[in-house]
Amino acid sequence: MSETQLDLKALAMAPTKYVDRPVPTISLSDFNLRVDQITAELVDAAENVGFFCIVDHDISRATVDRIFDQSARFFHQADHVKARVPFSPQHNAGWEKNAQIRPSTGAVDRKESYQMQFGAGMNGRWLDEDVLPGFQDEALDFMHQVQCVSDKLMVCFARGLGFEDDYFIKAHDVGRPESQTVCRLLHYFETPRLPNPTGEVFHRAGAHADWDFLTLLFQKAGQSGLEICPGREVSTSFGYGDAWTKVEPDSERNAVVCNVGDLLMSWSDDRFKSTFHRVKAPCEPDDYYGERYSIAFFNQPCKDAKIQGPQKKYPLVTGEEFTRNAMGRNFKALQEKLAREEERRP
Repeated sequence: MSETQLDLKALAMAPTKYVDRPVPTISLSDFNLRVDQITAELVDAAENVGFFCIVDHDISRATVDRIFDQSARFFHQADHVKARVPFSPQHNAGWEKNAQIRPSTGAVDRKESYQMQFGAGMNGRWLDEDVLPGFQDEALDFMHQVQCVSDKLMVCFARGLGFEDDYFIKAHDVGRPESQTVCRLLHYFETPRLPNPTGEVFHRAGAHADWDFLTLLFQKAGQSGLEICPGREVSTSFGYGDAWTKVEPDSERNAVVCNVGDLLMSWSDDRFKSTFHRVKAPCEPDDYYGERYSIAFFNQPCKDAKIQGPQKKYPLVTGEEFTRNAMGRNFKALQEKLAREEERRP
């Protein structure tokens, strides 16, 4: 084992350090009348934290509950049924299980997911109506409602960067065939309560930053685990040995957790901060050990969108190029793990 691997193992076994940080909560009520105030609050959160919650967003609690019910219906299908709609890296859509490896852990995230898009990328990637009646219509209705909320946030971020109000909305038009926006249903598996003599913690989703424009995350009450390390404060880049903050689901206010992604960070010339986060596996008596559901809505620009900040800090790239590069980094860890396993075979 190399010295670097030994250092990482020691960090992985070290107790997690926690600090209390306020995660800003921003109301979208009376949006048209309060757009200047909302813009100021969003810009401040994006510059200084990278994470924030939104409330009064007009997506009802009943709507959120229904899509979680649909998510459970999908994931309760047998694996051979879900395998009829396998994940396609080319289209960034479909079902996968135990397939995502984070460089922060070198281990597979303990979850399954189903990624949905608005257009042609879903051709052949919806389960048949006789298997899941009403699922597709319910999912698309929810996705369009979330996109409407995203549009409001994009107006504010465009204003904050000195662009026209509809600048980011046009770049993320989900009605176009070039759309890349994704809604991901997530199902983390139940964690058995077993002795852990080494103290090492393997996360349900290892430390990472999202590579999209902006993520809107829906959580279920009582199903904790999300933790953030704002402002890219990680000293190890692996998420070990750093100070984390727990973000509990706030179902009472129907709050949606949002975080800046790598793309918006680049598009803002690094003014807005993409933030490391993870879903920690339970390891303490008061942690939540049961299966966990969440829904992440990843706003991603159209393939032909031109991405460059107002100060032109980075070379201009298209949405397709940015996504391809990000997915290449995402799958590199999986390819390396498979190669190592192949080398160990007799």
